[in-house]
Amino acid sequence: MKTFTLPGTDLRVSNVVAGMMRIADKSDAEIRELVTTAIDAGINFFDHADVYGGQAHKCERRFADALKWSSAQREKVILQTKAGIVPTGQGWAYFDFSAAHLIEAAEGSLKALGTDYIDILLLHRPDALVEPEEVAQAFDQLQGSGKVRHFGVSNHSRSQIELLQAAVRQPLVANQLQLSITHAPIVAQGLSINMQGLDQSVARDDGVLDFCRRQNITIQAWSPFQRGFFDGTFLGDGEREPKLNEVIDRLAAKYQISPIGIATAWITRHPANMQVVLGTTSPARVAGAAEGSEAPLTKPEWYELTLAAGYITP
Repeated sequence: MKTFTLPGTDLRVSNVVAGMMRIADKSDAEIRELVTTAIDAGINFFDHADVYGGQAHKCERRFADALKWSSAQREKVILQTKAGIVPTGQGWAYFDFSAAHLIEAAEGSLKALGTDYIDILLLHRPDALVEPEEVAQAFDQLQGSGKVRHFGVSNHSRSQIELLQAAVRQPLVANQLQLSITHAPIVAQGLSINMQGLDQSVARDDGVLDFCRRQNITIQAWSPFQRGFFDGTFLGDGEREPKLNEVIDRLAAKYQISPIGIATAWITRHPANMQVVLGTTSPARVAGAAEGSEAPLTKPEWYELTLAAGYITP
């Protein structure tokens, strides 16, 4: 498993992350097996959010209840959680980056996770009504009290990050963005810049990939195996993605790893040094994905996968 020091921190992190979004209805034994498999594969980074599980802090609480880690065990892993989404209970949600809400949400996560500190707190999607000074107030209070060590964002554009940076003193160390071989606008647009009449060439993200690289903000790729926006996985989908799966299977055989490992490697091969956030609750899939942490895809192989996914180069 490849590890690196997360820029802006002293945290040594795995480049594959175990996401805990879907553990709400799993038994204690199933959660322990999932986490143990991840740790055995070299994963030391676990991703949460206060809204995961359908009730406030439900997945965080299930995680802590199932594992019952000692302080020594807790210190060996990185716990990241997110705050800012507020469900209404009426089938929709809004966003709240006020200081009061962020502090309350972080306090709730600390209690649910059974820990004295959170390693990284992310703002969960952008709040159109954000007041950066409120975010700065929350970050200062949470860091000053030792309750949160580092901060970041998710699904933020370059300009949204720059707006926050104008007020926030702490470095924003991560930006969690949707990215997979088949859902790669942040990568593909740069391959076809200035090509008239091609949807791929439309800039939708304010150059966020290159911006994050320059700013030492680590991109965390979520839904790394989704074909689109929760459109099902492309892996094994020979009907919709026959060419892509043909290439994936061939490379999996070459490197003697699973196809899910090749899908992971397409992301970890990128020089931006991204992390891959897994959403699966299958221990076998976690172990298989971890195989791609250091798979040495060549440049031709990386581009072949990209083209097989339907993207073009001039």
